[in-house]
Amino acid sequence: MRLMTAAVLCLPVWLGSTALPADDPADIKEWPVPWENSRPRDPYVDGKGRVWFVGQQGNYLAHFDPKTGAFERYELEPGTGPHNLIVDADGHVWYAGNRNAHIGRLDPETRKITRYPMPDPAVRDPHTLIFDRNGDIWFTSQGGNRVGKLTRTTGEIRLIAPATPGARPYGIVIDSKNRPWIVLFGTNKLATVDPATMTLREIALPREGTRPRRIAVTSDDRIWYTDYAGGFLGRYDPATGKVQEWKAPGGDGARPYALVNDDRDRLWFVETGLRPNRFVGFDPKTETFFSLTQIASGGGAVRHMFFLAQAHEIWFGTDTNTIGRARIP
Repeated sequence: MRLMTAAVLCLPVWLGSTALPADDPADIKEWPVPWENSRPRDPYVDGKGRVWFVGQQGNYLAHFDPKTGAFERYELEPGTGPHNLIVDADGHVWYAGNRNAHIGRLDPETRKITRYPMPDPAVRDPHTLIFDRNGDIWFTSQGGNRVGKLTRTTGEIRLIAPATPGARPYGIVIDSKNRPWIVLFGTNKLATVDPATMTLREIALPREGTRPRRIAVTSDDRIWYTDYAGGFLGRYDPATGKVQEWKAPGGDGARPYALVNDDRDRLWFVETGLRPNRFVGFDPKTETFFSLTQIASGGGAVRHMFFLAQAHEIWFGTDTNTIGRARIP
């Protein structure tokens, strides 16, 4: 390994080996979505095994049954531009109205939608939602430059602005201490929020050109990110402040985007700069990329993924209008 330092930053970055062992591919299957050019994305598997997703360009929510191949669609108002969804324990579907400034809740049984508008008109684009350990929802607003929290019992929304203008909060995860961690895609920074005080702290990554886009947290509370601009997989250790990075197999133009970790703390991401997109597995224990699999449809861009632990599957949507499942080795 080689130590690199930046004169104006206090965090070192270690560049790990990118040597590739024998390929151990994932078993990927894709299903065409019946609504053309609707950009199906951000799947989430509910308690009934249905795969929910948004149609970002089609203004809909939908679910897919892998057993029957059936799709069902729920219409949203024109101009919603849904970006992301999550499903609570009661089966309610929460989605980000990215183009009309609200978070919505769908009751699939009644098809009723309850809207939670953003309390600040500057926050025009709720982006990515995630549940915390209390069942409340944290979210990002990229263009609005905010991180927010929606308390489900009251519907109250609180917003926090990063100190950096144009920080572009993007991917978000929750650690074991119930703290949200965020990547600031417009910068070379991560951020975290103290839930007790609602104060946000920014953490600069060593390379100024880093643009972290998606984020994951492993069981040791280490924070992982994909560097979309530079083609790296990175890890930040909150306990030590150390940053370690590994060059993606696809190199400078890999454009690593969607990122998720599995139940063995292995990282999976998609190289969207390659045609076709490539699904990549990385094992922190051996510091190797052990799995490379092309996405048959091409992918276009895989933007966000969901790991289903009980089935050892990763679900994703593509810009080539498919819903995909990767059964991982």
